[in-house]
Amino acid sequence: MLLDRFLPRWEFDSYEDFKANYRLNVPEHFNFGFDIVDAWAEQEPEKRALLWCNDHGEEHTFTFSEISRLSNRTANFFKACGVKKGTVVMLILRRRWEYWVCATALHKLGAVLIPGSLQLTKKDLVYRANAAGIHMMVCVNDDFVVSQVEQAMPEAPTIRHRAIVAGQREGWLDFSREIEKYPDVFARPVGEGAADNEDIMLVYFTSGTTGMPKMVRHNFMHPLGHIVTAKYWQGVQENKLHMSVSDSGWAKFGWGKIYGQWICGASIFCYDMDKFIPAKLLEHLEKYKVTTFCAPPTMYRFMLQEDVAKYDLSSIQRSCTAGEPLNPEVFNRWKELTGLEIAEGFGQSESTVFLANFLWLKPTPGSTGKPAPLYDVQLLNADGQPCEDGEEGEIAMGLKDGRGPVGLFTGYYNNEELTRENMGGAYYNTKDVAWRDSSGFFWFVGRNDDVIKCSGYRIGPFEVESALTAHPAVVECAITAAPDPIRGQVVKATVVLARGYAPSEELTRELQVFVKKNTAPYKYPRIIEYVDELPKTLGGKIKRAQIRSEDHQKHQV
Repeated sequence: MLLDRFLPRWEFDSYEDFKANYRLNVPEHFNFGFDIVDAWAEQEPEKRALLWCNDHGEEHTFTFSEISRLSNRTANFFKACGVKKGTVVMLILRRRWEYWVCATALHKLGAVLIPGSLQLTKKDLVYRANAAGIHMMVCVNDDFVVSQVEQAMPEAPTIRHRAIVAGQREGWLDFSREIEKYPDVFARPVGEGAADNEDIMLVYFTSGTTGMPKMVRHNFMHPLGHIVTAKYWQGVQENKLHMSVSDSGWAKFGWGKIYGQWICGASIFCYDMDKFIPAKLLEHLEKYKVTTFCAPPTMYRFMLQEDVAKYDLSSIQRSCTAGEPLNPEVFNRWKELTGLEIAEGFGQSESTVFLANFLWLKPTPGSTGKPAPLYDVQLLNADGQPCEDGEEGEIAMGLKDGRGPVGLFTGYYNNEELTRENMGGAYYNTKDVAWRDSSGFFWFVGRNDDVIKCSGYRIGPFEVESALTAHPAVVECAITAAPDPIRGQVVKATVVLARGYAPSEELTRELQVFVKKNTAPYKYPRIIEYVDELPKTLGGKIKRAQIRSEDHQKHQV
């Protein structure tokens, strides 16, 4: 296994053994393209890397040898377009198999990869291109994406080249035809042309729940941090299929669909769905015999609206989730129907997984688990001091000389002031609030800005959301603070109803009583608003700030 090159020991007897004795050896000039993709291709030429399918009957299996050769052709093509070490390239490729090829090629070149979402508008693209100095765009053949890029081009002068995948467009380079013009060998750069461990490999634009998105930068060592994500949280197995449900435009893709999984020798299963239809996802899990599976809580909630019992999911040995807190009701229903306990993990675009229900831990509904090794995870109170067990505080990571462990971001791209503000002290503070129990498990409360102050009480939205989603009428909900002339703030629930339920005063009273019985009575939502869908970021996170802002505007009117 390639793991032997990076871990002096990779089997552990317990979480305590894992936390105390996990060590990571980082080679000089580590490059994911050469040291993982090409290394597997050399060691096991027919080893399966990727099984890809879509809603149009297409299915392709790629070995590491094929990914290696295709990425070499692509690297040569990119090089001809002026891409080299430090050049910034954006990929908007949804879940197309070409993403893995392009990403590997960019890593080999030492370029800076920026993943982009299918939903980015002209305004989003202009901002990103000018903020990051994007040199080249590689996009899927989608009418909306193409139109937005073309509208953005006049205001984004750094973009010099654009290529289209899975089709042809006037004024765009045809990716498939272009790469066929170039040889399938690409020599590893040396000297000044080679990327160093500290060079920037990857930039994520944050979801932007408040303000403009920030540019989170990761160096070339970052993939090694995802060994813990893949092997010890998601539980991937060599040569077995792992599926994480994510578009390539988000950090969750890096968490679950390329880096740690390929380092560990797992095969990635990608279902390039046109639209999330829960029944179709369940059908694909059954058909392709996926071994390990990870999806956001929202997808589990919608899958549970289907007849899960009619699908044979016996191949799945490990279920995980991240992105939003997991409600206990979802945990309990999934376990009841599949026998699987969902192992929650927690992290950010800025990190790899740093809290999780790791393999040795029995997941507790509502808990996000214990700290990953290498990360010094602390809860800080309002004075910046570590909290005692049972005390709420902000989740923070210890830093040494402004640096965290391998896997943690190194700062914000092209913004040293913001980098110093966030990385200049003893800790990097996530601004997420949690508390720790006496057994060392962490329990998520909510974003600092989302915690509700009502009549002298502090109310975390997650606890109320968990109570409310336990009611069969509720598919998902968002708990926020709404302005109140007497109490200052009151708890408001914005609710998406399950099939067969309709809004009514009677249902509102029923939900309020239900919450009172399932959590402290003072936490019940005094206001319930019914909506068809919750406002969410491009990354799928609920925009609680938008709900609050709209309520304040209504209150002022």
